[in-house]
Amino acid sequence: MSTVYIDQAIGVDAPGNGTIDRPYQSLAYAIFSTPSTKVDNTVFQIRKSSDAEFDAPTQSATKKAKKDAQGLEKKRLKAEAEEKEARERQERREKRLEESRKVVLVEDASLPAPIKSKIVDLERLRGQRVRVSGWVHRLRDQQEIRFIVLRDGTGYLQVVLTGQTNKTYDAVTLQLEASVELTGTLKVVPEGQKAPGGHELVVDYWKVLGAAPGAEEAFTNRLNEQSDPSILADLRHLVLRGETASNALRLRAALLSAFRATYAEHHCLEVTPPCLVQTQVEGGATLFKLDYYGQSAFLTQSSQLYLETCLPSLGDVFCVQESFRAENSHTRRHLSEYTHMEAELAFITFDELMTHIEAIICESIDKLLANSSSAALIKSLNPNFTAPARPFTRMSYPDTIQWLNEHSIKHETEDADGNVIKDADGKPVMVPHEIGDDIAEAAERQMTDIIGTPVFLYGFPTELKAFYMQRMPRKEGETGPVYTESCDLLMPGVGEIVGGSMRIADMQEMLAAYAKEGIDPTPYYWYTDLRKYGTCQHGGYGLGIERILAWLANRYTVRECSLFPRHVMRFWDTRSCADNPVDGLVVRLLEIIDIRGQSSVPMLGVGYP
Repeated sequence: MSTVYIDQAIGVDAPGNGTIDRPYQSLAYAIFSTPSTKVDNTVFQIRKSSDAEFDAPTQSATKKAKKDAQGLEKKRLKAEAEEKEARERQERREKRLEESRKVVLVEDASLPAPIKSKIVDLERLRGQRVRVSGWVHRLRDQQEIRFIVLRDGTGYLQVVLTGQTNKTYDAVTLQLEASVELTGTLKVVPEGQKAPGGHELVVDYWKVLGAAPGAEEAFTNRLNEQSDPSILADLRHLVLRGETASNALRLRAALLSAFRATYAEHHCLEVTPPCLVQTQVEGGATLFKLDYYGQSAFLTQSSQLYLETCLPSLGDVFCVQESFRAENSHTRRHLSEYTHMEAELAFITFDELMTHIEAIICESIDKLLANSSSAALIKSLNPNFTAPARPFTRMSYPDTIQWLNEHSIKHETEDADGNVIKDADGKPVMVPHEIGDDIAEAAERQMTDIIGTPVFLYGFPTELKAFYMQRMPRKEGETGPVYTESCDLLMPGVGEIVGGSMRIADMQEMLAAYAKEGIDPTPYYWYTDLRKYGTCQHGGYGLGIERILAWLANRYTVRECSLFPRHVMRFWDTRSCADNPVDGLVVRLLEIIDIRGQSSVPMLGVGYP
């Protein structure tokens, strides 16, 4: 009889072990490794620790070990079967590949000449021979038939490869995201079956225009639903090929079109202000600074001042312009570059300004919902969306402070240097709101979550708003803070999406506002002239396109609403700047634009901003 040794402390379950010098670790593996015909004639010796004596296992331990050994045998047989199947599958694939190289697909010249078309225009061509190009969006191989969902940017098309078209080398090696040109007959899908557009392309000739890799470099191996956010950011160029990302951008385009149509109906003219400026609208500390032929210049934060100059000649105007803010904010609603839709309106009151903002938003949303294509996009991204009802809730700043305190919504408190004060446990000290406090993003979110509908907050203190905002008239004998004719529009789930105000119309009042802020009026001479040559009561606002899109499409972050988002955490993927000319250009831009620094208030002398 042979003897097999098991040491549960230092043994190793591996083939070839079982001697006293190289014992197994488990009795089950020892039995599993012993031929079944020899188990009954084998002596098993086991010990629990290296300093114990070997002894025969108990009857119950042997019984359990035999059962576990059977499980190991089943796993071995299963692994063996899977290995055999994989080997046979690989052999079949190699044989198929070898055979596919012999298949040469030639377009049948006797067939009608194909009509070249985009997917979106195919419905009118049903029953005809067409030629379509695009990318392989989905792929399903059923040996004798291969289904492709083709994407060309205008829509999706189901494609069927059968017979010789499915036997070519290109067919056998086809991967997701390959670009292809397909020719065949467009047929209505049989009753009871579904396909995009209700039809499918039965191919008689096709070719690969640009192959895509498989194996480790396959599209789905680089990018999938479980990918880390940093990977998604690095591979944004590939993320855009997905339906959700592309639908968000399609909805963005539709939203901008709807806004422009609505502005036209309100007799607002679109203008295009510059991005390079020399004077500030908001705070100088958040400006991106660059060298402009030896002078300091900045990327614009707002086109408001330019829009105001247009009122006497062009009437009410608006723009869709990129704005830039060097704001060290890590929230999901902030971008360093964002699309800023701004408007300025002449001869209006503060109440009319808020009513106008409501109208522009609601009428644009109505247009989107009335259009089948954009309505379908909203349905796919935000199935529970309902258009907001007018009028929006309006809440004055003092009433807002009271509302926040009534709902126990507090805010962090800061010391004289602006640092958050923390308690003994390192948590921020939260205190009730008071008149004069700015309303932070967190409080806005809690507020909109409770109210659940759009809400205007209006009448903020002068200390919280820009120098050019019109002051509210004080009642006789009234004391306390001076409030402005300003408003913020908050949307559920996003917070502030619009900031607006009436502008100071009186020249002397504007000069006093410059002085209060310590601003030299000289470079703003042209802005002051607007009050000198026929001033009027006027107001305007700015709307963040990414923010309203995040609300409309129910996106978690505004970063999903921008083609290539720029924010404090990311400019672009700079992992290989030295080798990548595109990334090298990015580095050069970073050298030109001080994206990290903060500028002081710019005063450049006489000249347009």
